[in-house]
Amino acid sequence: MAGRQKKKRKIKYFDYSLLFIIIFLICFGLVMLYSTSAYDAQNTFKDPAHYLKRQAMAFGLGFAGMFVISRIDYRRWKNMGTLAYLVALVLCSLVLIPGIGIEHNGSRRWLGIPNSSMEFQPSEFAKLAVIMFLASLISRMPKKMAKFSMVIRVVLIIIPIFGLIAYNNLSTAIIVLGIGVAMVFVSSPKYLQFFIVGGAGIGAIVLFLLLPSAGYRSDRIAMWRHPEDFEKGFQTLQGLYAIGSGGLFGKGLGNSMQKLGFVPEAPNDMIFSIICEELGLFGAICVILLFLLLMWRFMVIANNARDLYGSLLMTGILAHIAIQVVLNIAVVTNSIPNTGVTLPFISYGGTSVVFLMAEMGLALSVSRGIQFEPDASEIAYD
Repeated sequence: MAGRQKKKRKIKYFDYSLLFIIIFLICFGLVMLYSTSAYDAQNTFKDPAHYLKRQAMAFGLGFAGMFVISRIDYRRWKNMGTLAYLVALVLCSLVLIPGIGIEHNGSRRWLGIPNSSMEFQPSEFAKLAVIMFLASLISRMPKKMAKFSMVIRVVLIIIPIFGLIAYNNLSTAIIVLGIGVAMVFVSSPKYLQFFIVGGAGIGAIVLFLLLPSAGYRSDRIAMWRHPEDFEKGFQTLQGLYAIGSGGLFGKGLGNSMQKLGFVPEAPNDMIFSIICEELGLFGAICVILLFLLLMWRFMVIANNARDLYGSLLMTGILAHIAIQVVLNIAVVTNSIPNTGVTLPFISYGGTSVVFLMAEMGLALSVSRGIQFEPDASEIAYD
């Protein structure tokens, strides 16, 4: 008698490749942060590891959050997208109120945490909130996204938070708008709608730059074209000197000269220039390849996610990382006007690290929900 086929058992999945890439980027980021910030930390705080300790604490907190979120079924967050978006709107509004929002270097972008000396940037939370909100909204009405009117409505919904963030932080607002446009693109079967929405978004940014209150933004465009003519172009020029002096293989880890007070904000926005100086073109390409590997794993998870909501979450996370990496490297190489964008996992910044790790937790949670059917050769018989 022929053997009896046993019932197929679905194979559960977890993306260990993604986890390994995340851990590698964290470790590499901490090494480069210490190399970049030790000189300034010693002069300012009498402790060369000051920035390293604070970043390690943020990564520790973020890693714990990532682990917890990765163990929670991502579908449980579906009903919390609207709440997250509304909270982000309130927090971003509070930043603009004098006496509540905290100002640093001429920009009011921070809020203080009650009963502590810690601060955080609501705009970092807004990135995650927009991803959760749009993924929840679009997944509830996927067929309606074929209508141009619905696409416009979805984009208009995120315009308020774009405007609130753009008032003091245009670069982060561009990232938020880019996340929204990318998620609309993958959910809409008509490409023409995407180009219209994308063109409208670019038009909105240009219009924002032309507003009377946007004088300093137009100055940045002039500084981008001729950095040698502006005092604030010093950062751009020193960053380019760092990149050019690195050569093919760099001066060696810890041997950068430009980090010794020449490149402003070296541990933050300009850390890629120090990577180029110390590790050379080879090191810069390796960093870019690491981010490409990270994005590839996001794409794999998005294509195999259990449902549309999971795929949209991964699309938003992919868009966030891709846009931010491209903007940071473009700023450092003076390909676009200088604006404050950090390099994910590598630049110094506690708030960005914590919410970035929360996004990675969501990505791992979506990967945990993937289930595969076994191949015919794996089916057992009695």
